[in-house]
Amino acid sequence: MKVLIIEDEKPAARRLQRMLSKIGIEVDTMLHSVIESIEWFKNNKHPDLIFLDIQLSDGLSFEIFDHIKTDSAIIFTTAYDEYALKAFKLNSIDYLLKPIDEEELEAAIKKFRNTQQSSESINVTELRSLLNLPSIQKTFKSRFTAQVGQHLKLVNISDIACFYSENKATYIHCFSGRNYPVEIPLEQLEDELDPEKFYRINRKCILNIKAIKDIVSYTNSRLEIKLENFQEFQLIVSRERVKDFKTWLSN
Repeated sequence: MKVLIIEDEKPAARRLQRMLSKIGIEVDTMLHSVIESIEWFKNNKHPDLIFLDIQLSDGLSFEIFDHIKTDSAIIFTTAYDEYALKAFKLNSIDYLLKPIDEEELEAAIKKFRNTQQSSESINVTELRSLLNLPSIQKTFKSRFTAQVGQHLKLVNISDIACFYSENKATYIHCFSGRNYPVEIPLEQLEDELDPEKFYRINRKCILNIKAIKDIVSYTNSRLEIKLENFQEFQLIVSRERVKDFKTWLSN
């Protein structure tokens, strides 16, 4: 069995490697970032099983699968539980919260081996049943709280044109032209916003489809988005996201 670990914290990766070795499973490769993993998958035979941390040093590991397709089974290893639904949309076997428990690890391996023995594919509903998990009803944020001086202001999602990051801070930009700081990184916001209404065009901005005033061709096959009352910086759809962005627009 070919096994791969993707984990940005090298001590955690080595600990997991030792735990697997104790139950007779040898790890072939350990990777530590989104970019490194994409390159590895493009140039190597894919493993039977991946142990995958979600929050890597250069982004969420889900981004890997925006660039490559794999039939490898995945066991997620993470300190956070808010990504469970997104994880189940991939070919996941289990979702282990850190620090990883040896008995839970062994149980996850057993589930993987059981699925290997079956010729039937497991859909999300069947997987939840296998893992004895309740059905998950995804809900999205309807409002945000922003600090304005000594006051807290409630901002309804319908009033928000986009979210953007600048100088390591995150801001709400409203249709009115006002900006408000929020203490939520874009990576987390991306999972909390309705994907039919909001799209992350690059590392700095998530925009509301209703806020788009114009779309203009830009250099290197990119697109520039024009919003009403937004003067902070140019809104450029990164080249690797253009195709997906066009699909999102037409849905």
